[in-house]
Amino acid sequence: MSSIILGIFEEGLVYAILSFGIYITYSILDFPDLSVDGTYPLGAAVTAAMIAAGADPLLTLPVSFLAGALCGILTGAIHVKLGVRDLLSGIIVSTGLYSVNLRIAGKSNLPIFSKDSIFSNPVVDRIFSGASSQIINVIILILIVLFLKLLLDAYLGTRSGYLLRACGSNRRLVVALNRDDGRVKILGLALANGFAAFAGCMMAQKQGYFELSMGTGMMVIGLANVIIGMQLFGRLSFMKATTAVTIGALIYRACVAAAINAGLEPGDMKLITAALFLLIIAAGNLRKRTGLHKKASGGKEAAC
Repeated sequence: MSSIILGIFEEGLVYAILSFGIYITYSILDFPDLSVDGTYPLGAAVTAAMIAAGADPLLTLPVSFLAGALCGILTGAIHVKLGVRDLLSGIIVSTGLYSVNLRIAGKSNLPIFSKDSIFSNPVVDRIFSGASSQIINVIILILIVLFLKLLLDAYLGTRSGYLLRACGSNRRLVVALNRDDGRVKILGLALANGFAAFAGCMMAQKQGYFELSMGTGMMVIGLANVIIGMQLFGRLSFMKATTAVTIGALIYRACVAAAINAGLEPGDMKLITAALFLLIIAAGNLRKRTGLHKKASGGKEAAC
């Protein structure tokens, strides 16, 4: 049981980093960014290639984030500067990144089991001497997720962060403040894809290899995490959205683990994700309809 719980935290915390990016595009910008399916494995490809070449695992963290951010800028530029629809912009970049990722890694599957990572190296082994690899992974991931969460919260509280929020919900306000809403949107996409690539970097180092198809369905998984977190905890004024989506990622991973332990195969994970995602959306829509019905009923009673 403890191994299952630690496994939930291991993958759930990686998905939480991905969810920070999806939260920016989905909840803040209202931008369906499918380029995440390409930038997630991009971070893994860059990481695996660098580690295989002998680079310091810590160096892969900023490099993978920067690589993802550049692809986010490309997605935003295609949408803003060329006038391509948001959905198509992401599809174009994601499709192109399939070949780019293959070029970076050199092959469709690049193992780095025997190399040092941020989870396994002489310094970490000395600090956590005697601890299991799962416990070490969870502790390191908690520290990284907490750092990124605090960093994102701090940014969203700045002037630039407020402009980013306004860009998705009130474009006229951004224009009234004499700011280019297109540039703000590109910045948001850069941050979102940076987080996605960073999550891919974490996953590659945790599992010890890069696999070309590992980005398939990441957009849906990230959306499921965000929607679970926001539906369950979004109305709690004392809880920040980043905390909500982090808990949502852990709940999502727990649901997947429960389904697999109930007898489903690991290969059924995508089916589980799709079914869970559909259930979440349906429940959210039902809640909205119920709320509207209650408001309408209340209005009629008041009129009577």
